[in-house]
Amino acid sequence: QVQLVESGGGLVQAGGSLRLSCAASGGTFTMYHVAWFRQAPGKEREFVAAVSWLGSPYYADSLKGRFTISRDSAKKTVYLQMNSLKPEDTAVYYCAAGPPRPSYSYTLGPYDYWGQGTQVTVSS
Repeated sequence: QVQLVESGGGLVQAGGSLRLSCAASGGTFTMYHVAWFRQAPGKEREFVAAVSWLGSPYYADSLKGRFTISRDSAKKTVYLQMNSLKPEDTAVYYCAAGPPRPSYSYTLGPYDYWGQGTQVTVSS
């Protein structure tokens, strides 16, 4: 079993930056793909970014250039650096992890483990 805990959310003004962290415990996290999703009130969950177990990043097209995903395997932590934040980035951000599978896709998973989420609020 892998437990995921997100942190780093908060309130920031438009144009500002935040760095989210997803810390893992248990399991073989270093062998898993890890992704960030977000969900705004009244909207469906949205894929943000993913990093493979080898460290290759993948981003939602609309977020390329502003968000950067990275992982520190020694610390069992995945980061999401968010720059030039906009009010429309306001959402609860979740990290998710899962082992590589033949049927896997970055945007759809499947992801076996999810964190509890961290709130990001961007004021205009």
